[in-house]
Amino acid sequence: MTINHAPRRAFLRPALVAVLVGLLTLLGTGPALAHDVLEGSDPADGAQVAAAPSRITLTFGEAPTAGTATITVVGPDGTTHYESGAPTSEGEKISVGVGPLGAAGRYEVGYRVVSSDGHPISGALSFTLTTPGPAAASATPAAAAAPPVTPSPAASAAPAPDEGGGFPAWPFVVLAVVVVIGAVAMVLRRRA
Repeated sequence: MTINHAPRRAFLRPALVAVLVGLLTLLGTGPALAHDVLEGSDPADGAQVAAAPSRITLTFGEAPTAGTATITVVGPDGTTHYESGAPTSEGEKISVGVGPLGAAGRYEVGYRVVSSDGHPISGALSFTLTTPGPAAASATPAAAAAPPVTPSPAASAAPAPDEGGGFPAWPFVVLAVVVVIGAVAMVLRRRA
């Protein structure tokens, strides 16, 4: 009795080609999805600091588009802003001055920049001040000395992407899986 392996080989070759095409499609989308990402900050996200920082510095994977940054520093009360002046950029680093901080507690740092490929990136991080700052003793909040930074109308109109920034990869994965399944189904239909 002789077993004919020709039909199985005829099926395997197109199926392998379809799988390879799907994998190459997925690999090819990597660079297109790459956007600048926040790589670090000073103070670091979640850090506990005894001395109030005079600047907040954010470091991105690539240099964001100059002049597009907005950075806010909001105190533990959730309303008082402590950022001072406009953000400045130097390569991959964006920073903003910080006025004298107030009460001890958690300070939220919000940011929004436009990546070098034109996509907006936004997110938040925090640090905890363990010792009250000089503005805690003052009756006038630091926000009176340094008004809050408000994003430009163009920045407000843009939809806020998720913290990771960039376009999600799942639509490309679904598309690749559909293409592979479709190719395998076509091969099976022709063989039947």
